[in-house]
Parts: sequence; C-alpha cells; structure tokens
Amino acid sequence: MKEIKQLMTMAVMLKVRAGVIKRRKVENLESLEETVASTSQGLSEEKSEATAIEDMCAHPGSFGDMCFLCGQRLIEQSGVTFGYIHKGLRLNNDEIDRLRNTDIKKSLNNKKLYLVLDLDHTLLNSTQLNHMTAEEEYLMSPPDSLPDVLKGSLFRLDFMRMMTKLRPFIKTFLKEASEIFEMYVYTMGDRAYALEMAKLLDPKKEYFGDRVISRDDGTQKHQKGLDIVLGQESAVLILDDTENAWIKHKDNLILMERYHFFRSSCAQFGFNCESLSELKSDECEPEGALANVLDLLKRIHKIFFYELEGNLIDRDVRQVLKTVRKEVLKGCKVVFSRIIPSKVQADSHHLWKMAEQLGAICSTEVDSSVTHVVALDAGTEKSRWAVKQNKFLVHPLWLEAVNYMWRKQPEEKFPVTETKSKTL
Repeated sequence: MKEIKQLMTMAVMLKVRAGVIKRRKVENLESLEETVASTSQGLSEEKSEATAIEDMCAHPGSFGDMCFLCGQRLIEQSGVTFGYIHKGLRLNNDEIDRLRNTDIKKSLNNKKLYLVLDLDHTLLNSTQLNHMTAEEEYLMSPPDSLPDVLKGSLFRLDFMRMMTKLRPFIKTFLKEASEIFEMYVYTMGDRAYALEMAKLLDPKKEYFGDRVISRDDGTQKHQKGLDIVLGQESAVLILDDTENAWIKHKDNLILMERYHFFRSSCAQFGFNCESLSELKSDECEPEGALANVLDLLKRIHKIFFYELEGNLIDRDVRQVLKTVRKEVLKGCKVVFSRIIPSKVQADSHHLWKMAEQLGAICSTEVDSSVTHVVALDAGTEKSRWAVKQNKFLVHPLWLEAVNYMWRKQPEEKFPVTETKSKTL
C-alpha cells in the first residue's frame, strides 16, 4: 500500500509536469517570431527526453488512460483495476507480481500473513428497517434503553434505511487478528455499503485502512477473487460464510457459521424459526464463532512461522490449513445411513468429502472399526446396529458443526430420532 501511494504521488506530479510542458509549447508558438533559437533548441531537447522516457517505459500501471510512470496516454490497457485503492488505478500483471513480492517479504519479516474478511453473516448482520418484525421493534428504542448485550454493537443507519448488528466478540477479534495479519474487507455489497460497514468495524482505520473491497471492485460477476488483493496467495487466509463465492480459492477458505441476528436474515436462507433478535438473545462471546476462529487463526499462524522448516518465502499457508483440518476427525471412521441417494456416487457427496477433509475415513459398510454412523432416522438398519454396538449415532448436523468449529463436537448434542416410516 505504501508503494501504491508513492505511485499516486508520482502520477500527480506527472500531470502537473505535462501541463507545464503544454503551456510552454503554446506560449512559444504564440511568440514564435520573437523566440531565440536557443529557446527552441531547449524545448526540442525537453521533448526528445520525454519521448525517450516514454519509449523505454514498461507502463507498469495507469490512472485513467495515463501511465503513472512516464505520463504517456495508453491506447490499450491490460492488467487489473484496483479502484478501491484509488479511483482509476490499474496495474499490469508484472507490476502486481513485483508489489506482491515486495510486500510478502515485509509481511513475513513482521511475522504477518494476510486475512480477507467477508462482512455479511461473517462479521455482522444487516436488515432493512421495513423488514423488521413486530417482535423486533424494541430494537428501534433509544440506545440507553436497549439490553446491555446490544449496547455498542447495534447501529441504526437511517440514511440507508438499515440496521446493522456487529457479531459478538468482533472488537477483540479485530484487535488480536490485526497483530498477526494484514487484513482486508471483501463484500458482495456495493461500495457505499462496504465503506459504511468498515466505519462501524474500524472507525479509526486501524485494521483495514483503504483495503475495503466491494462487488464494484471485483473482476468477475458474483465471484470474489484474490487477483485484486495485494498479497501472495500462499500467505492468504479467507473468512467467509459462502463457499461458492470463492470457487478458485477454496484452499484458502475457512468457512464461517452464518450469523443470523435479524428475522429477515433467517428468512433469506429458508429458516422458519425465531431469530436471535426476536429471542432477545445473541451468540456467546467466549464460545461463539469469532472466538473459535481466532484460536484457529492463531494456531495456523504459529505453525506457519514457528513449526515449519525451510525458508519462510517457500511456505504455503494453504498446506498448513489442510493439515490442521485433517487432524479434526483423525481416528474416526464414518458410515452414512440413508443420507446419500442410491444414484449418487458415495465419495462425490458433499458430506462424504467434508468428513474426509476433516481427517475421517468414510465407508459404505459397517464393521467393528466404525466409530460414527450418520443418519436422519434411528430406525434404519445401520442406525440400529450403531446403538447395539455402542457406536456413536449422530445427525448430519454434527458433521457440519465439526466443520465450522474445527474440533469434535459432543455427539450427544446431535441425537437421531426414529421416524414413523419404516426405513431399512
């Protein structure tokens, strides 16, 4: 970012210089008959020098259609636009690589990695004011009359006709994460929304600075990408509640459990239940999603910098993430009962792949080495076998909870009941 700002300053100087040269040319044309030969020669030399610089310039980037290094107007442009850093800024691929290589060395020397943070359902939850239910009207009360659990984390933005609730533990999370990560915000919301949310999260610009990316800055529609993040992919972690937003970067992703505070958020994802706001409740700070993922981030950071061998620059945080993930269900053997449709190849099902990524062994048949049977109905043959053999019989939600929390969850909290239909 520091180098980018230096380039921006250079570009402004070039614009001024270009204006001075043009003005000189006009003045000299108007008084051509009175100009001495030496003055004409000086202008010619200045023009030749500028032309030589333009001819040698590799045009690493531009503001609008002007190269920020030599000032030449560019007919054809390539590379990536970084409008969130400065409007009109575009960098070519070689310059992006150069900046990333420079920045990664500084970051690693400072024992920092990169962290890209989603906003909605990850760090906060927002709703339109006209979507609030009668049970949520108490949230419209003056701040002093709100329950203590909401004070300092609930914001009514009348100019946007919106209310936003920050996720519990967010202040501690951002403070401690910023000590070991260079952080970005990346949302599929528009730029105005992204900037307003960043102000709520980081009013003093201590954590993100200008690194706030919106859907207006992306290079692909309905997708997020690391092509507009000035950090090496091998050193970037992503926190997001939507896996499909990062099709090309799933190895960098830590999937977050969605934060549904408002009723409209629950309805958006098809949950027909009371929201946290309607229950006048919230996530538990010390045991919530952000507290849990902060512990995970610290663990990954520690492994990356202090437990791996070889040069720092050759290390890859994606491999660390994969290794940590495989430790979660190491030693478990899972069988699915009536979960995977008969026409679907078992090892292609998302729950099967999830279990394997968490380190479990998956099988289609039960035997003495099986530790868990995952089912929706306690009346299936395999479910009854699990009970008889004193194996764990768990609902699929157990596996999803393990996936979000990155550690085994108490099996007794995910019981399976017998349905009325006799499923074998």
